[in-house]
Amino acid sequence: MKFLLTWSGDPATRHEAYEAFAKMSDADDAADHPGVTLVGRWHDVAAGSGALICETDDVSAIQSWAYNWNGVLDIDIRAVLDDNECKAMLRNKLGLG
Repeated sequence: MKFLLTWSGDPATRHEAYEAFAKMSDADDAADHPGVTLVGRWHDVAAGSGALICETDDVSAIQSWAYNWNGVLDIDIRAVLDDNECKAMLRNKLGLG
């Protein structure tokens, strides 16, 4: 399954989150989300927010990853479909298959 995570940081803890992220090596980053494949991540540093797309079949793995950061970030997790998955689902629902 694919997930969209969005986050925002409180101005009081934003720099703490930036510092923790900046200090992470690639290996640290990978170890932060075992069982979850990161597709892409985008940051709006000025606003203290961002978004990422990831894939996993283990919902507890994505919740665990969010837990690692929820002391400094507010995180929203939503299951999403890519274009092909959405078209296939809609065609099925609409009897266009």
